[in-house]
Formats: sequence, C-alpha cells, structure tokens
Amino acid sequence: MRLTAFTDYTLRVLMYLGLRGERLSTIGEIARAYGISENHLMKVVHYGARAGLLETVRGKGGGVRLGRDPAEIRIGALVRAIESDTPLVECFDPQTSSCRIAPACALQGLLVEAREAFFRVLDRYTLADLLRPRARLATLLAPPAGARRPATARRAR
Repeated sequence: MRLTAFTDYTLRVLMYLGLRGERLSTIGEIARAYGISENHLMKVVHYGARAGLLETVRGKGGGVRLGRDPAEIRIGALVRAIESDTPLVECFDPQTSSCRIAPACALQGLLVEAREAFFRVLDRYTLADLLRPRARLATLLAPPAGARRPATARRAR
C-alpha cells in the first residue's frame, strides 16, 4: 500500500508539532524543516484544524500547534480518515474500473484483507509512540547552523 503525499505530510506535521509541545510553529518553519512546499502544508494544516488535530492562532506571533494530546491521536484512525477515498487498486472503484475479471477476481478479497491488516498494525500506535526518539528527531529537524530564524522567533534587542 502506498500512502498519499497528503497523508505523509500530515504525519510529518503532527510529529513536528508534537516535538514542540505548546510552542507555536509557522507553516514556513515546518516546510523548511522538511524541505517541502508551504502550499502543500497549508492544505494539511487546514485539514488538521478542521479535524480538531491542530489549533491555529492568527495574527502577529501566530502559528499552529497540536490541538490534542499526542497519546490521543491514533495513527490508524488518522490514516483511514485521510485515505478513505483512495482506492487501493483501480478495480476497487466501480465507476472507473475497466478490469474484465473483476466479477470473478479473488485478488480483490486478498487485497482488502491485506489493507485491513495494515490498518490493524497502525491502530496499535499513537502520535506519542512516533515521538519516542524525541532527542534524535529534534536534532534532525533543527534548522541548520547559521540559518536565519523567522522574525517572530528572533529576540528583540
């Protein structure tokens, strides 16, 4: 099974914010940490806020942080919710399927069973579990030495 980039980015954003606790982070900061597009992350943050996973604060000094405790965010439920509209293979979507053997295909049942096994494994974990190598993750996501901090993070002189 292959997850969409949206699911991948959602998990990354949650991990980033989970490492920061109550501290607000900006979309730009998260995008720089991972080297990914701010536009993609704006969609992820919008989804996360609507789903109650994230809390957003507007205005100067605003940003985003987790809206729930990491131990309450179940990875299986999150991935299921995001990936629910994505058919595993073309023949799973009766409106677009052109597979001639679909009515007699045993592969569909096997793939459904495999997908459910995949989700059962994810169901065993929470965001808190993904944050366990905390120090290592924080080091890997830290801005490179000499990088400029965003204006909202600089100290006033």
